[in-house]
Amino acid sequence: MTLKSLTEFLSVAGVVLQGALAVVLLGRKGWKRYPLFTGYALFSFVGGMMLYFLEKRPPTVFFYSYWIEEAIAMCLGFAVVYEVFKNLFSTHQALLKLAGLIFRWTATALLCLGIVVILVQSPGAAHLSKGVLVSKAVLVLEEATRVVEVGLLMFLFGASAAFGLHWKQAEFGIALGLGLYVAVHLATVTLLSQLGQQTLQVLNVVNILAFNSSLLVWLGYLLAPERVTSTGEVPKRAQLEQWNQAVMELISR
Repeated sequence: MTLKSLTEFLSVAGVVLQGALAVVLLGRKGWKRYPLFTGYALFSFVGGMMLYFLEKRPPTVFFYSYWIEEAIAMCLGFAVVYEVFKNLFSTHQALLKLAGLIFRWTATALLCLGIVVILVQSPGAAHLSKGVLVSKAVLVLEEATRVVEVGLLMFLFGASAAFGLHWKQAEFGIALGLGLYVAVHLATVTLLSQLGQQTLQVLNVVNILAFNSSLLVWLGYLLAPERVTSTGEVPKRAQLEQWNQAVMELISR
């Protein structure tokens, strides 16, 4: 099997898995508990279908469609991380408010970074086409966004272990699947910027495999019956409440 046929097979398998995930989320009314994740999953499914059919269209149409879809998916993925934060800290208002502030400032910083990259690259890269400038700008912004996402997800897993936070099964699955994809995607984006276009096909296969694996993780956790919390999994509420109170006092000043 050639690399091109493997890529096409994995892409089709990914669209099928995305369709299955969309059906599960809609069938179980997932938008009520996880509206942002449901939106991310539905957009990924529609975007994947669109890109699959546009692949046979003129290269310019596919190129711009791909990068627009990539930019929107990147923003939605960042929103999903916030949704997991929100659900995990829903009973601790001070920590939730702090998380909201961090996300707003981070989103603003990333937006400014994207504008700066475009402005800095444009004057010094007159010999480059608009398409190359767009792809380079999105790659830089995507690399920065993925670093932030990985850091936030690592903080989530670390905080849950330190404070004994209770994860709902679906929340853990969403965070785990997203963490897997984001970590691999960050590695491929970084390698692409360092090694160049000659590694594009291989890195594309790795990236698709990571996303398909995330889809399987999400499907597995969403379809599995909810596990009953045992007494040994009760959160360390005293320590967590101390942190919540300390943050509340800090914010109130």
